[in-house]
Amino acid sequence: MSRVVFLNGEYKDYNNALTHVEDRGYQFADGVYEVFSVKNGKLIDYTGHINRLSRSLNEISIKYPINIRSILFHMRNIIRKNLIVDGLIYLQITRGVAKRDFKFPKNLDSTITIIGNNIPSDEYDKVFEKGINVVTTRDLRWKRVDIKSLNLLAPVLAKQYANESNAQEAWLIDDDGFITEGSSSNAWILIGKTVYTRPVSSSILNGITRKTLIKGLNKHGYNFKEKKFNINDIKKSKEAYITSATQYVMPVVKVNNKKIGDGKVGKFAKIFKEIYLESVQLKS
Repeated sequence: MSRVVFLNGEYKDYNNALTHVEDRGYQFADGVYEVFSVKNGKLIDYTGHINRLSRSLNEISIKYPINIRSILFHMRNIIRKNLIVDGLIYLQITRGVAKRDFKFPKNLDSTITIIGNNIPSDEYDKVFEKGINVVTTRDLRWKRVDIKSLNLLAPVLAKQYANESNAQEAWLIDDDGFITEGSSSNAWILIGKTVYTRPVSSSILNGITRKTLIKGLNKHGYNFKEKKFNINDIKKSKEAYITSATQYVMPVVKVNNKKIGDGKVGKFAKIFKEIYLESVQLKS
């Protein structure tokens, strides 16, 4: 069966879903996006993601092309039409089509795209059992990464560097030597009995998976601190993790080829994964 996507009010075959050459998303990365995980045919953490999408749009003065209820309707249709059981929905909104100019007209019709992918659940399970390797690199992103914009060249290069270094993720280091986050995830370490992740600011994206896991950790009484950490702190850690919409909670077993703990998936990784899955808000 051919994949189906939603583009500006129409359902189209994946291979024929084309946008205009002067769409500002294409020429200026002038737009925002969200990635929603799908589990058992249901959207995970829908409310958190759609609220963050609204904030991102507001921060760069883009209007919704259709109302939020319609977006949910079309996302559900993409799940149904593509027979997605486990996978993801990618939702992108750009400022729209206009003659190429850094300035933009104020009343453009924004462009919306919704794409769905099947990802077998056992793929995640296989990676989780082994854990992932991480490398560190400079954080070269723009100063408003709290907006989930299409401006992704720096994360792309960081992820490629990780791939070429036999790693699955890159942790980004700011000018003061602290980890901000991963190229496409939030970063965590466990020292003693306390879990650490960087505080929310314009230097990181406030991950929806991150927020849900924090709620779960608090509910279950685990010690948790939003505090900056650096390479020396990583060396002291017993376990480390990344969180994201598609990776849920994923254990990190090496950073820069140095083992975290004994270099194996730790017991708390499994506990935190279950806490997250227990805490997610599913929307059918």
